[in-house]
Amino acid sequence: MTREDHLLVILAEECSEIVKTATKSLRFGLNDCEPGQPESNARRICLECADLQGVLEMLVESSRTLKLATESVNLEEAIKAKKEKVEEFLKYSKRKGRLQ
Repeated sequence: MTREDHLLVILAEECSEIVKTATKSLRFGLNDCEPGQPESNARRICLECADLQGVLEMLVESSRTLKLATESVNLEEAIKAKKEKVEEFLKYSKRKGRLQ
């Protein structure tokens, strides 16, 4: 396994930890602290996202392919576009009666 392979596995694991914490937040609330956990779900989501960002940065530093891909992406524009897309789907969900 290469360093890049290993970092890709860790990236996937971090994504799954974000999913796990997000679903627990849906079930028990953002303010809930899981028994045995010192942090609230809200804080754990923030920490897991920081972990993801850290691994992503390591991966970009280790992979010429990802470094070149990152250089071709305007992050501010990509984030703005994502937010706009999510807002449109929220409106659609509301029209469908699924979102309050």
